[in-house]
Amino acid sequence: MKQRRVVVTGMGALTPLGNTVPEFWSNLIASKSGAALITSFDTTKFKTKFACALKGYDPLNYFEKSEVRKLDPFAQYALASSEEALKDSGLDLDKIDKTRVGVIWGSGNGGFYTFQQEILEYGRGDGTPRINPYFIPKVIVDIASGWISIKHGFMGPNFTTVSACATSNTAIIDAMNYIRWGKADIFVTGGSEAAINEAGIGGFSALKALSTRNDDPATASRPFDVDRDGFVMGEGGCALILEEYEHAKQRGARIYAEVAGGGMSADAYHLTATHPEGAGAALGMKWALEDANLTIHDVDYLNPHATSTPLGDESELKAVSKMFGEHTSKLLISATKSATGHLLGGAGAIEAIVCIKAIQEGIIPPTINTQNIDPSMPQGLNIVLGKSVKATVNVAMSNTFGFGGHNATAIFKKVD
Repeated sequence: MKQRRVVVTGMGALTPLGNTVPEFWSNLIASKSGAALITSFDTTKFKTKFACALKGYDPLNYFEKSEVRKLDPFAQYALASSEEALKDSGLDLDKIDKTRVGVIWGSGNGGFYTFQQEILEYGRGDGTPRINPYFIPKVIVDIASGWISIKHGFMGPNFTTVSACATSNTAIIDAMNYIRWGKADIFVTGGSEAAINEAGIGGFSALKALSTRNDDPATASRPFDVDRDGFVMGEGGCALILEEYEHAKQRGARIYAEVAGGGMSADAYHLTATHPEGAGAALGMKWALEDANLTIHDVDYLNPHATSTPLGDESELKAVSKMFGEHTSKLLISATKSATGHLLGGAGAIEAIVCIKAIQEGIIPPTINTQNIDPSMPQGLNIVLGKSVKATVNVAMSNTFGFGGHNATAIFKKVD
């Protein structure tokens, strides 16, 4: 049976660089940074005092007061970004078959904010468990996909993927495959995260994963730089509308790009560290290319995982160099977490939008802040530094890796 093609017909973004896709993209290609000192809680005793938080976000611009009380921020971000994506797609929700529309949404932590809030409230009490009745529905990680389907009446496959920072790509790949297999015609997919709180910043700081460049937050995320010292926490949500190609064509939809393929693998090495030679990462990229029926020579742009951690950046570029060989010098690479921070489970979704916009606009956003490439990195890399560059992008690859050794690579291409 011929495999069905899958395309992207809508996008939505709520990010540290902007609360819509156009605003996000405009700031990204202008080399803006989303990092600033944290104001949502007292960081006096914290080693890291900054993050890439949303700017000007007010839940009441998106939801009624009664709804806000039922929604953890991660679910708010999911609903807000998916709403933009659905509007962008031009789908007439009153006319489509909603039994053929599914939702696969990703989050690494789910209701982190709510969990912290409720446990602190309990600890301040006398031991009586006065727990908010919405506590469990706000905390569970699958609730975002549930909310999206309930709001719009989507009755197709509905679940959540969790693979740490590889989560969004896993969700996108799963949604692509369900459409390929004929299980649905349309999917809302993506990821969201809300971990800029005491537990999130304190927890990742305890792992020595976060940058401590408190004197200059805007330049703290510096992938591949000899002075990189950890990642910058980000928050937000990004959504894609995936649609079967013929279904999209028949309704005259604007098609941004094709989801060409995906590959998933495991390092089978360490709880938090990537394989030093990038063995699992290379496998994920290899299998993604095979799935897309493409070769290394077809890939024009790579958005790497590149969180700005000492070990992670080096192991990934080793994998890229090994995987792409002689084509490495022609492969344009930019690490956009330098501007957005690391959205954890939402990383793949925001970077999918970056890849798709690069294809659509013919612009490669830059790796900002990086001044001196670490000499231990493989040689011959074509990393876009400082400013955006114009380039024809027919095929773009996005890498995401997560604690536990999870690797997921998604490939997007211009529609023929």
